[in-house]
Amino acid sequence: MENALQANSFAEQIDFRKQKVNYIQKGDGAPVLLVHGMAASLHDWDVLTPLLVERGYSAYALDLLGHGKSGKPNARDYHMDWLFEHFAGWIDSLHLSEPPILCGHSLGGYLALQYVLRFPSRARGLILSNPYYRLGQLSRILRLSYQHPHLNGFVVQRTPFWLFRLIIDASSLVMGRTRGAVHELSEKVRHQTTVDYKRTSPGAYNLPNTAEDLSKYLPQINVPALVIWGDRDLTLAPASFSELVQSLPNAQGRIVYGAGHVPHQSDPGEYNQLVLEFLQSFSR
Repeated sequence: MENALQANSFAEQIDFRKQKVNYIQKGDGAPVLLVHGMAASLHDWDVLTPLLVERGYSAYALDLLGHGKSGKPNARDYHMDWLFEHFAGWIDSLHLSEPPILCGHSLGGYLALQYVLRFPSRARGLILSNPYYRLGQLSRILRLSYQHPHLNGFVVQRTPFWLFRLIIDASSLVMGRTRGAVHELSEKVRHQTTVDYKRTSPGAYNLPNTAEDLSKYLPQINVPALVIWGDRDLTLAPASFSELVQSLPNAQGRIVYGAGHVPHQSDPGEYNQLVLEFLQSFSR
């Protein structure tokens, strides 16, 4: 399913009228919006979506600007404000009958937090999975890497699919599973991860450099929030998630032990149960 957004004066250099939003909508009931992270896609939620439908929710998942099958502006450097305006415009275009619950992973968590900060009456709650909210969460190596976003994009583009898949497999093997499995991620997830990295616009790797630090604004977010994270995250500092829970006035934190940066993919059973229990609390 696709829709086109209206242009706005905020980012005149990008004509949003020509940028498609690829998304899915399944089920009827209270809306839950699923927002993936950097270099990912709506397929992050392939396991959670049918469960939401089964429980009586309406699930929406999109490919963010520059990702998946959504529009990819021909720009050397993407800006976080472009991403947010595209994301917020998509929500507006859905004409929802009630405020949604936003579920965001990593970069998607940043967008969800930003949305509630700007439009506090337009969301019922937040589910944040290993969420990004400030540059300091990144390891020193990753921060150095994002100082050269064009090199990152060039390397990903030039690396053959088979070699990139080999790198993903090796990373999954190194993480392993504390519960006995050889890989952190299933074969299906590893394949999709490779596909998503390869089709992400190179300019998107500049996004972390343009993100505002949300730390000082977090106490303003009063909606119920659930923060879920893996204690073995090597992308974002796990300690930062505890700090986030303490900063949000109405938040609870849950740790998926043994999981890394993508608990919704490495431990979908445990992760999805936490999500469903939180959603159920809204109907009590």
